[in-house]
Amino acid sequence: MMKENNQNEHIDELDQNSEHLPASEHSSEDSIKDGSGSYVLSGMYRNWFLSYASYVILERAVPHIEDGLKPVQRRILYTMSQMDDRLIKVANIVGQTMSLHPHGDASIGDALVQLGQKDLLIDCQGNWGNILTGDGAAAARYIEARLTPFAKEVLFSDKITDYKLSYDATHKEPVALPVKFPLLLAQGAEGIAVGLSCKILPHNVRELLEACIAYLKGEEFELYPDFPTGGLMDISRYNDGERGGQIKVRALIEKKDAKTLAITEIPFGRTTSSIIESIMRANDRGNIKVRKIDDKTAATVNIEIQLPPGTSSDKTIDALYAFTDCEVSIAPNCCVIRDDKPEFLNITEVLKDGVERTMTYLRTELKIKLAELEEQHLKSSLEELFIQRRIYKDKEFEQAKNLKVAIAHIRERLSDALEGMIRPVTDDDLKLLLELRMARILRFNEEKNQLFIKGLEKEMAEIKETLNDIRSYTIKWYQKLLKE
Repeated sequence: MMKENNQNEHIDELDQNSEHLPASEHSSEDSIKDGSGSYVLSGMYRNWFLSYASYVILERAVPHIEDGLKPVQRRILYTMSQMDDRLIKVANIVGQTMSLHPHGDASIGDALVQLGQKDLLIDCQGNWGNILTGDGAAAARYIEARLTPFAKEVLFSDKITDYKLSYDATHKEPVALPVKFPLLLAQGAEGIAVGLSCKILPHNVRELLEACIAYLKGEEFELYPDFPTGGLMDISRYNDGERGGQIKVRALIEKKDAKTLAITEIPFGRTTSSIIESIMRANDRGNIKVRKIDDKTAATVNIEIQLPPGTSSDKTIDALYAFTDCEVSIAPNCCVIRDDKPEFLNITEVLKDGVERTMTYLRTELKIKLAELEEQHLKSSLEELFIQRRIYKDKEFEQAKNLKVAIAHIRERLSDALEGMIRPVTDDDLKLLLELRMARILRFNEEKNQLFIKGLEKEMAEIKETLNDIRSYTIKWYQKLLKE
């Protein structure tokens, strides 16, 4: 007994000491070994479980605020962007995504079907299941998919995308997609991690775009969920989607006649099958009286409930809301990953972050475009001077012993014009002149080149003007998406 107490005291002491270790040591393998190299079980559990919890939170269950996507969704969309515009078998998409995602084909296939059922980013062909009835999609070898034009426009921009190595360091994948749209709020998200969960409800795309424009104009706006399954919603305790809020969602129940009720819309997160099962349970308990239930759901919800003779339809409707899934409570929990840490925000904060990020992306794209135009302007100007002054026929140029001498001669001959160039001229810029082919020199048209340069100057001036008022440009971007 004394020996067991001493062992317990020793383990307690190790636990206390491990709490004061630096984070780097605390998570290393050395921190779970004693002096003899044996593993200490308490340290193993603490460190390895923390590593597992961090991985689940950051890499699986919670969306990142940068693009509103979980890693598996990001990898699917990026993989699809590398394919052509044809409809492609989902099995093929899943197989290629596995080069980026370490968790097997089932998780990729399920995530792809969920993305497709949201009817925003993926154009679907075949039986993709039914969110109203809960029917699953056909096997991956029978259904096809491709990105929608909307997805291509708002999700991808290679020039402003940062990349990292995949899990096995054989491929590259985006750190985050440069999403220029509040995608997280449009799609919603749900996930259970270790010690926390996420539940962000979907919103109407048009209302989101109008809210983005209102924010940029400094106007007030309000956002509330919008469900693909329809239903009636009580938002009095919504609390802007923040943790601790709650909404109630009801099915839409209509009277067809004195003995027949029809459910035409259902609460979010429920299916016609789960609604019917809850009604049957309530009937078995004696909470309601039902003679027959017919599920005629196809493209829209249509559940017909036949009532026994003498049963009040009004009282039955009240009972359906009270005792079945015809009314449910949903607790939103807006948890996102920001700067590699989970944060609890509200819907307004997520939207504002997305708008500011979109403005940054648009500004960066414009700056890159401006730099490209400036390079074209410099190249065309140097070519014109080189050909116009016939430097390629100079004796010193033709007899130059090496590249350095040739470049020095070109710089000397253009010395009076280089000061007026759009940026300082480097030796690499002049080196490009040495690569001009004689065929291009002979076909060179000075008048056409001048028109081209003037077009570049006009476009550069427009971009500079836009950069000075990037907010208005962002408003126009959202207005363009609204029209589409």
